[in-house]
Amino acid sequence: MKVILKEDLVNLGLAGEQVDVKAGYGRNFLIPRGLAVVANKSNSLRYAEEIRQKAHKLEQLRKDAEAFANRLSTLELVIKMPVGEENRLFGTVTTQQVADGLAAKGFDVDRRKISLSEEIRLTGVYPATVKLHPEHTAEVRIIVEPDMARAPDVTPPTAEEPAVVEEPVDEAEVLAEEAEAYEEEIESGEEAASEQP
Repeated sequence: MKVILKEDLVNLGLAGEQVDVKAGYGRNFLIPRGLAVVANKSNSLRYAEEIRQKAHKLEQLRKDAEAFANRLSTLELVIKMPVGEENRLFGTVTTQQVADGLAAKGFDVDRRKISLSEEIRLTGVYPATVKLHPEHTAEVRIIVEPDMARAPDVTPPTAEEPAVVEEPVDEAEVLAEEAEAYEEEIESGEEAASEQP
């Protein structure tokens, strides 16, 4: 019995293909469950047209993805982040921030399609890969700059008031001083006890 598959089936074929199956398997399993239809002339013509339209849609999607990838590849995205010492970021740049930045420029991209090659923890220039289609990806340049408006309250020392640099504390000295004070306290307690009648 010849049937046309409506869905991809393991060990049988892909949707739209015409395959030979045993008559009982086709009539009792595939057709009642809506997995296939009988391969007559009208069904064959209908599925041939559906395959043609599907191929046309896939080709159109591929062309759209290629054009979108070309536009994205020329883009530089500036992300401002609060920074601390040595240009270290407070936190990291996330794919959601990249997606929001792209959306602000008019490019609607799902954050799950964006991948960063490394964790961004310093200011600088980094690549981000956007997967638009199995055949097309785009690489966007991300420029991470310090955001002084959102930086924590760290005021640099002025010329009039020099920065106060605390000297490192030697723990051994501190412990020795504490032990000496404790011994003096014990001795003064013993003297006071001996003076009492």
